Amino acid sequence: MMKEEYVITNYCIIRNNRVWLNGNLVFEGREDPSAFFTSVYRHLDISYAKFFKMDNLCKLGFLAAEFVLRNTNFAQVYQGVDVGIILSNASSSIDTDRNHQQSIASRDAYFPSPSVFVYTLANIVIGEICIRHKLYGESAFFIEKDFYPKGMYTCVKQLLDDDVIKCCIMGWVEMDVKDYDAGLYFIEKQTGHTRGIAIFEPEKLLDLYQQRS
Repeated sequence: MMKEEYVITNYCIIRNNRVWLNGNLVFEGREDPSAFFTSVYRHLDISYAKFFKMDNLCKLGFLAAEFVLRNTNFAQVYQGVDVGIILSNASSSIDTDRNHQQSIASRDAYFPSPSVFVYTLANIVIGEICIRHKLYGESAFFIEKDFYPKGMYTCVKQLLDDDVIKCCIMGWVEMDVKDYDAGLYFIEKQTGHTRGIAIFEPEKLLDLYQQRS
């Protein structure tokens, strides 16, 4: 009887105006972050008007998730409740927090924007991905100094072991002014490692994340 394993079936790295999917360069640009994210969105050739209302952290996570779920049949294989999302970063929602702070700093020009305020929580990026793909599984957003795959691995493995979820989008989504960095993975249960990139383990997560520095 073949053993059930947890496998990285897709991964995406977005940094330095480049998008890497499963180790292959799939898009490159030269714009500032906001314009670059729009170029990547148009490259994906999808129609999702809400993308343009998102803050940059949500855009980054949204795009990375689009790539890791592309060319999969997850919507046919899994129900929404079967798919978890576990993310982390170092700066939380600081990029949008600054914009919100500027709007309330002066009593004479006090004009907080609801469209900005709604993104002053890091886990909103999870919500945007869930809305887009109709996902209802377990989710969490952790704040870590650096990408720490061992902690996230333990969390995701426990959810899979307990059959709380059957697959998971997990990884790092960091956005701070012009500095951005995303490393997302799609983890699935498989029997006998029949397809995918590698066995799901902390060392491999870190190795794949660091390959395109």
